[in-house]
Amino acid sequence: MTISKTQSGSALTIALEGRLDTVTSPELEKELKASMDAAEELQLDFRGLDYISSAGLRVLLAAHKVMSRKGGMKITGANDIVREVFDVTGFSDILTVE
Repeated sequence: MTISKTQSGSALTIALEGRLDTVTSPELEKELKASMDAAEELQLDFRGLDYISSAGLRVLLAAHKVMSRKGGMKITGANDIVREVFDVTGFSDILTVE
């Protein structure tokens, strides 16, 4: 998985490419922990994300909890496979997915 980060003021955008799974989710978790303190808004760009597992969902839920107290988090560009995972797990009701 490739992680690209862009900071614009208090807005942080993280773009992911590849698979967010058991192997790669610790990498995203580490990046989020290092970056979220300075952010009031978090956008996760999933245009390049092919797959997400339960380990990836756990990282998203933790990030959502932190960001909901600060300003918000949204996910953009999720493909049909990732959206289906969100729908089946109920994450569509928790997360802001555009």
